[in-house]
Amino acid sequence: MTTTTSADGTRIAYTRAGSGPALVLVDGALCYRGSSPNDALAKELATHFTVYTYDRRGRGESGDAGPYEVRREVEDLAAVVKEAGGEAFLFGISSGVALALEAAPRLAVRKLALYEPPFIVDGTRRRVPEDYVARLDQALKEGKRGKAVKMFMTEGVGLGGVMVAMMRIMPFWPKLKRVAHTIPYDTAMVIDHQAGEPLPAAWPEVKIPALVIDGGRSPDWMRNGVASLAKVLPSAEYRTLPGQTHIVKAAALAPVLKEFFLA
Repeated sequence: MTTTTSADGTRIAYTRAGSGPALVLVDGALCYRGSSPNDALAKELATHFTVYTYDRRGRGESGDAGPYEVRREVEDLAAVVKEAGGEAFLFGISSGVALALEAAPRLAVRKLALYEPPFIVDGTRRRVPEDYVARLDQALKEGKRGKAVKMFMTEGVGLGGVMVAMMRIMPFWPKLKRVAHTIPYDTAMVIDHQAGEPLPAAWPEVKIPALVIDGGRSPDWMRNGVASLAKVLPSAEYRTLPGQTHIVKAAALAPVLKEFFLA
């Protein structure tokens, strides 16, 4: 295991693979090395980039320190970029998009690629309930990790109850419960953009070239949020991957990232 140390002393575990310009991949909620779509993506990209994947704090082999603040995760990412030579391309997926947007103007990021942040910008999906954060925190305080994951999947992600019930009997459910305590971390990053209102110009400092991507088979609410993000970023282009969903295939995404980063 290779580690680096964040500004507050937290150990952050990471993996380096391939050769070429540095590219750091940022996971979304509940994901970490060995349990992430970025694992397959890293393999696809390693022939063209030196790819860094890492366990966000509180997950996998990384440490944690409280109380949680979003800026701590920015510092974690800064530590990984430092290991990558001080500058890098950056890719974020799902709620990892929000972290990448927060970090990009504070780090030496050359280009930024973003896939499907869970922003709710209109009435095509029910907004996240106002008491969601309080009930989520209470479930975790009571040690009800399974309940917290279910709440996240149904109320945060918007999945149907039947689908979540099926997930609870799948082999990966215990992995999700193991990192359930980090759900509030991602929630803190995205909750302000899940109220069913148009996105404000919240990231005026993100002036580097950006590619904002969605899947052609993803639900309307998510695609509307992605399109909205592309409009508010100063230097962004918007692209749709035909046939893809939020669970994007690495073979479909990797060529698009390669083309964008190396152009």
